[in-house]
Amino acid sequence: MTTDTPVLIAGGGIGGLTLALTLHQIGVPCVVLESAAEMRPMGVGINIQPNAVRELFDLGITADALDSIGVPAQEWALVGLNGKEVYAEPRGQLAGYNWPQYAADRGAFHMLLYQTVLDRLGPDAVRLGRRLQNYEICDGGVAVDVTKEDGTSEQLRARLLIGADGIHSTVRAQMHPDQPPIHWGGALMWRGTVRMKPLRTGSSFVGLGTHQRRMVIYPISPPDADGTCTVNWIAEVTMDNAEGWQQSGWFRPVEVDRFIHHFDQFRYDWLDVPDMLRRADCAFENPMIDRDPVPTWVDGPVALMGDAAHAMYPTGSNGASQAIVDARVIGAQMLEYGVTSAALAAYDAQLCGPISALVLRNRGAGPFGMLNLLDERCGGVFDDIETVMPATERQEFMANYKAAAGFAIESLNAAPRTVTVGSRVT
Repeated sequence: MTTDTPVLIAGGGIGGLTLALTLHQIGVPCVVLESAAEMRPMGVGINIQPNAVRELFDLGITADALDSIGVPAQEWALVGLNGKEVYAEPRGQLAGYNWPQYAADRGAFHMLLYQTVLDRLGPDAVRLGRRLQNYEICDGGVAVDVTKEDGTSEQLRARLLIGADGIHSTVRAQMHPDQPPIHWGGALMWRGTVRMKPLRTGSSFVGLGTHQRRMVIYPISPPDADGTCTVNWIAEVTMDNAEGWQQSGWFRPVEVDRFIHHFDQFRYDWLDVPDMLRRADCAFENPMIDRDPVPTWVDGPVALMGDAAHAMYPTGSNGASQAIVDARVIGAQMLEYGVTSAALAAYDAQLCGPISALVLRNRGAGPFGMLNLLDERCGGVFDDIETVMPATERQEFMANYKAAAGFAIESLNAAPRTVTVGSRVT
């Protein structure tokens, strides 16, 4: 069959755009099909882990560019219900990584990637208002039926199709028609931003509470002259999920009064959570959801990546980072095997098993599982953390998570580039 373009990417999110930049870097033409009629910044805060920042730097996205949409994280800290520190460690280059970790404005980061794709690949590289309906595997590749914004349809052909179309992926639904429905474990999140002075180091990621009620707080902009910055907050409550998620919508604006009562007791000499929430610029409600892992992300010349492959709880702050890594591994395998199904099979063999295990690990609260253990042992209230959970146990807990998530310091610093700069698919 004839092909209009070697690779079609369904979905113009963080993963799909990073893949487009990667394919352009290695000389593989591609087109991104995005269902939205207009690309707009959406979301609040996001963490970009060192393993993903490494890949962005190798794509030529500079520290100056990332500084324009976020701040390098300096510390990750967990705090008990009584406001006392449970665990803290430096992050990014302060921890010894060769690359920083960024806490960023998610919408601004997405638009940075989008503009970079347009600048490098041209204005037609991302086709907006294109919703993929289905795919058909044909001799030599795949045919894709697409509905346009005006209601008309078109069929596109390519050697490969990459489904980067998110947790509600159409590509995944066709690849795995018997997959279970979206999984909701009972946690409900409210997200927003507020102008305030940053906590602790000035660029700290702070987790506070237990698995029943907790807050996550971190800055996503540098401080202004008055010392205040834009701070991202997440408030989370776990409730009965026996009947599943009954609400319509997944990321909807709500009033703070809807949930502030859950955090009335979160008042400390260094932070008054109810006061912080009342001063919020916005608040959005979202269930904490993921999908059960599937045995493969590949169907011949079709592959899944990002949330379409491994939607995971945000407890480890590495969902977007893993999507970036997915894109780079796909590029690396194309350098090895060409623009072929064999490249996708190699990508699947490398990542599907371990990342599927990480999805399940994050259901156990990921690194926040330490607060769950604390709650079981002392209700989250203690005088001396060493008598409840010794330092060696806390350090081992975090080391195990970082190893599973792919950003253990020694192995990441020693790893060769995923995509060798200057390499091209022949």
